[in-house]
Amino acid sequence: MTWQMNVDPLGNIGLSALVAAIPILFLFWALAIKHMKGHFAALGGTSLAVLIAIFVYGMPVDLAALSTLYGGAFGLFPVCWIVITALFIYNMSVKTGQFEVIKNSLASISDDRRLQALLIAFSFGAFIEGAAGFGTPVAITSAMLAGLGFNPLYAASICLLANTAPVAWGAIGIPIVVGGQVAGIPDLALSQMVGRTLPFLSFFVPLYLVVLMSGWKKGLEVWPACFVSGGSFALAQFFSANSPLTAPLLPDLIASIASIVCTVLFLKVWHPKESWHFDHEPKREGKEQLRYTGGQIFRAWAPFIILSLFVCAWGIKPVNQALDQITKTLFDFSFPIAGLDKMVIDQAGKAKPAVFKFNFLSAAGTAILFAWFFSIVVMGASLKTAGGVARDTLKTLQWPIVTIATILGFAYIMNFSGMAITLGYAVATTGAAFPFFAALLGWLGVFMTGSDTSTNALFGKLQAVTAEKIGIDPVITMSANTCGGVCGKMISPQSISVATGSTGMVGRESEIFRFTFKHSIIMACIVGVMHLLWAYVFPGMVPTYVKPVAAAAAAVAAGAKAVINPEGLMWLGIFVGLIACITFVSRAVGADLEAPVEGKDEVHFH
Repeated sequence: MTWQMNVDPLGNIGLSALVAAIPILFLFWALAIKHMKGHFAALGGTSLAVLIAIFVYGMPVDLAALSTLYGGAFGLFPVCWIVITALFIYNMSVKTGQFEVIKNSLASISDDRRLQALLIAFSFGAFIEGAAGFGTPVAITSAMLAGLGFNPLYAASICLLANTAPVAWGAIGIPIVVGGQVAGIPDLALSQMVGRTLPFLSFFVPLYLVVLMSGWKKGLEVWPACFVSGGSFALAQFFSANSPLTAPLLPDLIASIASIVCTVLFLKVWHPKESWHFDHEPKREGKEQLRYTGGQIFRAWAPFIILSLFVCAWGIKPVNQALDQITKTLFDFSFPIAGLDKMVIDQAGKAKPAVFKFNFLSAAGTAILFAWFFSIVVMGASLKTAGGVARDTLKTLQWPIVTIATILGFAYIMNFSGMAITLGYAVATTGAAFPFFAALLGWLGVFMTGSDTSTNALFGKLQAVTAEKIGIDPVITMSANTCGGVCGKMISPQSISVATGSTGMVGRESEIFRFTFKHSIIMACIVGVMHLLWAYVFPGMVPTYVKPVAAAAAAVAAGAKAVINPEGLMWLGIFVGLIACITFVSRAVGADLEAPVEGKDEVHFH
């Protein structure tokens, strides 16, 4: 028997929204004030959400339980799958001692922690975000910074803060594509509107990061490098986000590569007078001497190059389609959730689907798993070492996995019960001020779900309809939703759990939440003000476009007709061939680099 969602169970949208916000307020209280461990906070918030869904919204117990379990399953796959496999590669690099080569290669560019944060957290993190999305960039970059010797709190927090500018075009533009389909806006138009907003934020984020790390005085000492890092990123992001040739798929990849190249070249000719390090570190001056050959450095970095190539390949639409079809041919593990699928009727009268898609081959985590297999060969590690690394990684991530699965269960019960829509309707009553609050709604959505894509899917239609009611272009409010969402990424319990698992800070989630919370609010409010300006003061910033007819339906129909894509297989073959070449070349040119003896994390040369 179906259940009709009631988004205003108390007969007053403000009062209903206040009750719906209780689980969210609990999470804020648990993390910011009570200093509760992440998994306990997530369990408490999810339990409250289930109780309110049942006793206030009248949701049947079985539907509430199934919704929560459905979200938890999505948390395990594909989200946790990405984080686990990403850390396999990093931990293998540490175990074989090759991360020492990476550390020295970075220190030879600059041993200044501020500049290393720009290269790793901001520029390299943006590249990984553009290729894979979800928690991959935070998992990789925070682990790398911690391995370089960063204070773990700063390593985790800085990477979360840096993971704002690229999120809108993460995983080859998926948030923009989904947002456009749900709202009925061309994805190019949405990319253009977001691309005329986020570059302003991107330009200032590098300086923002180093000031938080080292204070105003020390932060301003490296403003030229911040200018180059953020400026090159923002310019490339703006032009690629507004170009039909590159939007909405490639802005992150183009902007991050531009930032990495420009920053590295700039640091070849400029360096601050005094290198800055954390208080617990011995003081050093200038760059370290490079102790390894070019071939050895290439071999040490090769696993991360291979990782980037694999996730790029998996992000190409024809490749992803081909892998999806192979999965369906070999083992079709996409199945409706019995008792939940189409049993909930939403506020628009449509039955909500609940289909768990175990698309193993096309999942980004599987791309990273294949990268790990190649990395074992590159690093010259034994199968015993690889198995030990996998076991230790899973042991380290056991509580972050619980937290991620639980917080996704929280997101799904909020969605299926109607509580999330209640909050959206309450925000929609703000009238002319809605463009500002639209950004806060996106921020709230990413806090709940950990995903800008999910937030655009959840609130996209509401944003578009409300914009039309108050007489402004829907692309403005959808952009606000997307850009506000990127600011919520740094406080999402899901993202924080990834960061703590990567830096050995499991159980200290509240410290990171308190560090990032005010910065998240500040950025979200700035984004909100910008969209007010686009709506009422600078309408010329809004792109002109023709609204598509049934864009989402057409996309679904196209997907339904898809067969094994020969173009996708061709591109996959090209990428695998390139990766095989890198594997062979890295072993050849870095032949003097040997894996350490079992149990010893040091590199040997001969």
